[in-house]
Amino acid sequence: MKTIAISGSPRENVGKRDAKELRYEGKVPAVLYGGKEQQHLAVVIADLRDVIYTPEVNFVEIDVNGVKTKAIVKDTQFHPLTDVLLHIDFLQLFDEKEIVMEIPVKLTGTSPGVKMGGKLIQKLRKLRVKALPADMPQNVEVSLEKLEVGSLFRVRDLKGDKYVITNTPEDTIVSVAMSRALKQAETEAAKGKK
Repeated sequence: MKTIAISGSPRENVGKRDAKELRYEGKVPAVLYGGKEQQHLAVVIADLRDVIYTPEVNFVEIDVNGVKTKAIVKDTQFHPLTDVLLHIDFLQLFDEKEIVMEIPVKLTGTSPGVKMGGKLIQKLRKLRVKALPADMPQNVEVSLEKLEVGSLFRVRDLKGDKYVITNTPEDTIVSVAMSRALKQAETEAAKGKK
């Protein structure tokens, strides 16, 4: 999985007033936890663009005073009206400890059902994946090559070698439904036979 490097500076003061001052300076208060003790940080908002405002999921390498720590974004808080980032939580990664992440679904190929006029409906855009950090996929690929009209692809149909998908096996990822035009053509054909 891709890793994005950002830099942070330690924060001694952790209060509402200090957080407001940080935001005024173009920084965001952050917390790095999961290690021996949690660290309170200040991170420049511009550094977080490639981490937060993207459909991809990436690891983050946080450089605090020369010490680099690999982590993932665990939680973000946005202002309810302005959508400005208010706070971010990072979870420290360890090579031997499994993590759970929301990984995007990537649809590949062309469905024969869509070629015949069916409508492709994607119900899940992300899946919960549990794996070691080294085995975490960038995305989960779903092949549409065998999807006919009326068929669907479920979580149980996916095979992961080094990772486990923790969604319910019965959850539908993508399906091909009959479009209105196709239904109309079928009814007209049935009427014509009578």
